[in-house]
Order: sequence, then structure tokens, then C-alpha cells
Amino acid sequence: MSITLSHITLAYGSRILLQDVSASVPRGSLTALIGRNGTGKSTLLRAAAGLGEAASGEITLCGHALASLTPLQRASTVSFVTTDKVRIPNLACEDVVALGRAPYTNWIGRMQEADRDIVARSLALVGMSGFARKTMDRMSDGECQRILIARALAQDTPVILLDEPTAFLDLPNRYELATLLRRLAHDEGKCILFSTHDLDVALGLCDAIALIDTPALHCLPAAEMAASGHIERLFAGAGITFDPATLTVRLAKK
Repeated sequence: MSITLSHITLAYGSRILLQDVSASVPRGSLTALIGRNGTGKSTLLRAAAGLGEAASGEITLCGHALASLTPLQRASTVSFVTTDKVRIPNLACEDVVALGRAPYTNWIGRMQEADRDIVARSLALVGMSGFARKTMDRMSDGECQRILIARALAQDTPVILLDEPTAFLDLPNRYELATLLRRLAHDEGKCILFSTHDLDVALGLCDAIALIDTPALHCLPAAEMAASGHIERLFAGAGITFDPATLTVRLAKK
């Protein structure tokens, strides 16, 4: 397993978000993290990236306790794509992607030929080779998101975490981006975990679903999650119905 949570408790201030939860996410799989607003999706991703601390329990990445990794070891194990819109006006896309090579360049950050090859391959993997010399201030949200994913690929980590990567995209681009993540997980052997509110995308394209139902975390294959009843309970009382047969979410009729 690439990500293992062992008896994790997460809190935001005095509020318990997750309590004594255990789960694992394997390599070569795409897993969606879902849950209602404020239930701790971002907090969990940041904890798994080493950017926040769990109140108790242990997070293991690729067989190594996260707490025992040095900053350099962590940077070569897990990459994190935030939900923030990023616009860097004076930096070419290939230079943005090259930032992912920082854990591997020498002390003055000089790129070697092998690093440049990895940057070029990362751009190609996300279909953005033609944008190498363009700047992100002249690109769409979907194109910018692909560049940030390419940067994570250039970082060459077995684990990639993304916080709501489809948040600012229209429906066709959401499916396109999730399809890209699925291909990268399967073809490149990456362990990819991303948070999303797009239940149809998650159930239709992901291998597994991790659902936060505070203070519990349920992690199941996508088909099993659809049939488990956990999603219906998630929407209980919110005026929303979920049909596991068609994987559709609808507002309940009044």
C-alpha cells in the first residue's frame, strides 16, 4: 500500500473531524475523497502530505512512517496539488513544471539533461507539450490544472494528492481531468488520492471511494461504495436522493 492510515484522529481546533480511523490506498489506483463541506477532506490531504499533523495515530507512505521522513525524503515521496487558482504571469509552463525537480537538482538548483527530459515527458503525459513556452496567465483553468499536475509528475513521487482539482472546471473538463488522473494512476503506477464534490465523476471513473462521515471514514471500491448505503446516509436530511442503480444524485421532490 502507498498510503496507510492507522488509528488516525484529526481535529480542527476543538472539533473532532475523524476519530480512530484506519484505511489504505494502493499504488496504481485512483481514489476519490468525498464528504460534505467542513468534514475534513482538505485537512486529511494536508496531513497525508506532511503539511499538517494528526492529533493521534500514524500515517505511512510507501512503507515509511511520514513523521520519520526528512523534508527531502517527503518531497520525493508525495506531491500535493492545492485547490488554489495559480496564475504565474512571467514564467513559462515548462519552468513551472521544472519546479517539481527541486528535490533532485544540485544545491544551486541547476537542471541537468535528465531533469529536462523528465519535464518534457511530464508535459507530454498531460497533453501540454505545445504549451511549454506559454505563460499560465493566458490559459484556461483546465489547462492550468494540467500544468500543475505535470509539475507533480515531474516531482516523480509515487503518491500524488490533489485538493478538489475539478473545482473550477465545467462538466466536460471535469471528466477529462479525472480520466487523465485515472490513466496516470494505472499506466504510471501512481497512488492518486483527490478530493471532489463530483459524485458522478468519482463513482464513474475512480477505482475506490473514501467517504468521510464524521467522525468515520469509509473506504471501499467504487461499485461497493455505491451499493453500501453510505452515500444515501451522507445526504440524509439534505433534500437529496442518490440512486445507486444509475449513480445519479437528484434533489428530492417536494
